[in-house]
Amino acid sequence: MSTYGGRRSQDERDAITVEIGYALVSALFAAALLFGAVAGPALLFALPGPLERVLLNAGFVLAPVLFLVRVVSVLMPLGKSGQPSQPGRTSPDS
Repeated sequence: MSTYGGRRSQDERDAITVEIGYALVSALFAAALLFGAVAGPALLFALPGPLERVLLNAGFVLAPVLFLVRVVSVLMPLGKSGQPSQPGRTSPDS
């Protein structure tokens, strides 16, 4: 935001929209890749029943967890605005 407490410009809103889209698409890709790597052997090969269930359940649990972790890790830096917490003061890292 260009002014303290002001509205975001169109460019800033567009940048946030692109960042959200990137977070969702990259998280979906990573989760699908993880699911394929973990549960893929159970779907492709004839494995014993318990092993097949374990691999499928692990894929169904780990893929959504990775999806959420990826989305949060990409979007968390958006919450840090670079503005000091109190007007008139500098950031501690400046």
